[in-house]
Amino acid sequence: MKTLKRTTAIFLIGILVLTTTLSGCKKEDNEPAPQLPPESSFVMSFDDFSNADDTLSSRDVNSYHNWGHSYVTVQVWNTIITVGLAVPVASFVESFNHEAVYHPDAENWTWSYNVVQAGHTYEAELTGYLEADSVAWEMRVTKSNEFADFLWYWGKSHVNRTGGYWILMEKPAQPNQMLQIDWNQDFNGVANLKYTNIIPNDPENGGYIYYGTTLSPFDRYYNIYNKGQDNLTEIEWNHTNLDGRVKNPIHYQDNNWHCWGVDLQDMVCP
Repeated sequence: MKTLKRTTAIFLIGILVLTTTLSGCKKEDNEPAPQLPPESSFVMSFDDFSNADDTLSSRDVNSYHNWGHSYVTVQVWNTIITVGLAVPVASFVESFNHEAVYHPDAENWTWSYNVVQAGHTYEAELTGYLEADSVAWEMRVTKSNEFADFLWYWGKSHVNRTGGYWILMEKPAQPNQMLQIDWNQDFNGVANLKYTNIIPNDPENGGYIYYGTTLSPFDRYYNIYNKGQDNLTEIEWNHTNLDGRVKNPIHYQDNNWHCWGVDLQDMVCP
């Protein structure tokens, strides 16, 4: 009788352990996904230098020289990013419209979806997995009859979304590392984003554009480094009023600030 009771007890304990284990697996299957890095970790803002219509209507073009020079300098990078990163940017931005699927065996999450860019459809799969206090990310892109599972970019972000980096490849036909993106942000409205040219053996390898926000009166800025000319252009402006200033040693042949007012016209720096 004692043997029967002991056997029954062992059996019940086994059932309890099995139930607990299965319950634990079920919870693991529904493991919540890490937060995606913010869109601003990937996409630089060019909004304040995206429209030259107001200045082009002026009869005295020279009166807008300082703002105009800043506009042209920024637009060079804007064009490079818009054309060269069209598919990577579209694939990342689209990820925010989809839910992740957890894979317990691989201990990672995937966001899978289609994205259309310039009339072409791409299959995108963003994978994220935890590494200590960081999340590692990989984006693979497929285009039917052209390429499959191309690792277009990868990177890491802190779990609290305060910083990280991305490494972008040029394109499937030329799988060279092209761009490194470094980003940081805090919870007080201060943030920065840097694009650096990392193309091997490229004359502009090391050139960069650095965009940031601050709490100062000129609360937005770009630092743009031309590696070939070894020249740094600094642009600062107020996001609300749009007045600002620019410093470019080669263009102006000095190290002084050159200012524009809220009407974007040149003015003497205060």
